[in-house]
Amino acid sequence: MHLDPFMKLLGFEGEVTAPGEARMSVQLRREHLNNWGSAHGGFLFALADSAFALASNSHGTLAVSLAAHIEHLAPCAAGDTLEAVAKEVSLTRKTGVYQVEIRAGDKRVALFTGTVYRKG
Repeated sequence: MHLDPFMKLLGFEGEVTAPGEARMSVQLRREHLNNWGSAHGGFLFALADSAFALASNSHGTLAVSLAAHIEHLAPCAAGDTLEAVAKEVSLTRKTGVYQVEIRAGDKRVALFTGTVYRKG
């Protein structure tokens, strides 16, 4: 699966690393920050959601999001390189569950969980 236009617009780089797994990265810029000087929550969600999309569609079956949730754990700053790693937790014929961890170096920034419907 290739990066979609929205992922490219946001400057994300990514790849499927194994079936059900993917990695996305981006360097955090000033325009990605909130008023507190940390990464905007919507930007972090988009990064995790993009890794989730790559991982969940890596089996060749169209997968669309049913639900997603994010926990923000620590702030990060402009200049940080963020990496989102998605891993499959559960896969059935019709659904998949994925967990995505976002890190800035050794610091865990956010934890995202998403569920997809797999179109048969």
